[in-house]
Amino acid sequence: MIPRYTLPEMGAIWSEPARFARFVEVEVAVTRARARRGLVPAGDLAAIEAAPPPDPARVHELDQQLHHDVIAFLTAYGEGVAGNAARHVHYGMTSSDLLDTALGLALRDACDLLLGRLDGLVAALRDRALQHRDTVCLGRTHGVAAEPTTFGLKLAGHAFAFDRDRARLRAAREAVAVGTISGAVGTYSTLPPDVEAEVLAELGLRPEDAPTQVVARDRHAQLLAALAVAGGDLERLAVEVRHLQRTEVREASEPFAAGQKGSSAMPHKRNPIVAERLTGIARLLRGYAAPAFEDVALWHERDISHSSVERVILPDATCVLDYGLERAAWLVRGLRVDPERMRANLTASGGLPMSSAALLALVDAGWSREDAYAAVQRAAMAAWDGGETASFRDLLLAEPGVAEALGERGVDAALDPAAFLHAVPTVFERLEALR
Repeated sequence: MIPRYTLPEMGAIWSEPARFARFVEVEVAVTRARARRGLVPAGDLAAIEAAPPPDPARVHELDQQLHHDVIAFLTAYGEGVAGNAARHVHYGMTSSDLLDTALGLALRDACDLLLGRLDGLVAALRDRALQHRDTVCLGRTHGVAAEPTTFGLKLAGHAFAFDRDRARLRAAREAVAVGTISGAVGTYSTLPPDVEAEVLAELGLRPEDAPTQVVARDRHAQLLAALAVAGGDLERLAVEVRHLQRTEVREASEPFAAGQKGSSAMPHKRNPIVAERLTGIARLLRGYAAPAFEDVALWHERDISHSSVERVILPDATCVLDYGLERAAWLVRGLRVDPERMRANLTASGGLPMSSAALLALVDAGWSREDAYAAVQRAAMAAWDGGETASFRDLLLAEPGVAEALGERGVDAALDPAAFLHAVPTVFERLEALR
């Protein structure tokens, strides 16, 4: 991922020095397991443990000659091992033992970072939702005014969505935190399963249940799917902010710092640039998921058609989601909310969004549903077509029989937004328990 969308901790996981350090960690763990069986002299083990990870520049130099990145790594690493102890490095292993086990370490650590980001975003949404649990605003369906809701209820839905993302990511972390030290075609022909068990226990990974020389790629597809769903939830949040920041709505907006510029041509502009960036990030994450599914079907026990794909999609997807989650938490914490504008938008039409309450009030007064619907709809359509000067309340009272059935007080009670929100506290009880 480009530096603009790479935060330091996640970027460090995917750096070449970190990758080669993980390679060394795996190779040393295998050598230790063999040493415990009396197969590697203590002096040779000490020499291998003391050798530093190779210089990436040296690995690249060798790779240009050898056209095999694992052998280039092993050669460069061996150059730093004293004496002839390097003969024990990579003993009985195949390239995928090293690559897939080291990848399991990287993905485990990347998932842990992402889970921490999700914790922060859920907490930010929870706090702002509880802050605005009673901030009444207009609910919208199809982009059109519907019934009243609260801004806290809007945010609560996003909090629970990202909580579900946490659950999906935990399951995906479990799926990818695996390794294999099973040799060519996964038969343990050169290293027994008990060596693998010791090595993976030391590394904090689980073994692939039935290795074929590689770790099965449905695991990685599960991870990329979970990241794509989290991206979809980022987009859902971002689209809400983008709509609420529109000039004609202006109910909530992104933070806008002192000295910030919104447009090179129009000084008045305050654009939802972070929310738009999150929307783009979601598109990337969905794109990364597709090739992960293509990687599941390898030829027979293995091929390397997945290798070039994963070098791009795994670092990129984890980096870009890490960045997106951090920016989303920033946006939520600093979101500018305008309750007065929300109230003004809600009441601008004289109670039009409360048409369903008026319908039910007439039904409760003894009207048939058909007659009640017809009267309320006539008043509503007249208010809709009349624009800001038309009051739904007044037009409803002018409908034959409505004033007699409900009276002005009854109409006012039916058009009170609070009548819609009696069940909302249940949601916030659940939200308060969310951690």
